[in-house]
Amino acid sequence: MTDNYWTTVITPDTYAKGLGLRELWQKRYLIWLFIKRDITVQFKQTIFGMGWYFISPLFSMFMYIIVFGRIAGIPTDDIPQPVFYLSGICLWDYFSSCLTSVAGTFQSNAGLFGKVYFPRLVSPVSVVVSRLFRFSLQLGTFVFVYLYFVIRGVNLHPTWYLLLFPVLVFMIQCLALGLGLIISSLTTKYRDLVNFFGVFVSLWMYATPIVYPLSYVTNPTLHRIMLFNPMTAIIETFKYGAYGAGEFSWTALGYSALIILVLLFLGIAMFNRKQKFFIDTI
Repeated sequence: MTDNYWTTVITPDTYAKGLGLRELWQKRYLIWLFIKRDITVQFKQTIFGMGWYFISPLFSMFMYIIVFGRIAGIPTDDIPQPVFYLSGICLWDYFSSCLTSVAGTFQSNAGLFGKVYFPRLVSPVSVVVSRLFRFSLQLGTFVFVYLYFVIRGVNLHPTWYLLLFPVLVFMIQCLALGLGLIISSLTTKYRDLVNFFGVFVSLWMYATPIVYPLSYVTNPTLHRIMLFNPMTAIIETFKYGAYGAGEFSWTALGYSALIILVLLFLGIAMFNRKQKFFIDTI
């Protein structure tokens, strides 16, 4: 008998192989294809197309001005209300849209995952990147409103901390990816968590200084509790860099980075473990 020589050997992924990140890098061209697909699908059968990306933050801004600014009378650190609200809306909308989409990765791609094999991380990673297109348009709306008030003579004080903006966006991406992967791994078996997840994201926004400044929370204990929210330091750093108001702390930002790193590692590990049994479970 002659020996058999195999040209391809299939072995299970291990943590030592980088949680599947090496295979993800080798198939990176698939990420670009998924990004093109996601962007194209978003504009199909719509009347306003990209206009919705401008209408949505402006509509939310006007609602916040009426409810929280006029009725509730919540201060905005002497910053014009449209600028203050839009700065938080843009970042939070990007985070929540990425988190929701990544959390539904298994359900939304069940048909595709059951037909062909490719690194499953391609789908959630492409979602996070493709949402940058929408985020850039909404950020353009914020810049337009910001410049409008600057031209009118409103005294806004941007600081050098605004240079941290790319880092803040990357932290948002990693947080949405890590937490979304954890949720998607859990919801494949426990479907009722999907309903809880929607409520959780809505409540999380009000636990983040989006519609109010962090300085508005005067209770020391509650103030410290809010700093445990990793999105708090990100939002406050952006506001401090954009117009010099808010609270900035390297300690708080470093804490957020550490929590995000842990969630990202845990999310990838759980996702890779769950994907092996996903088709049988779903």
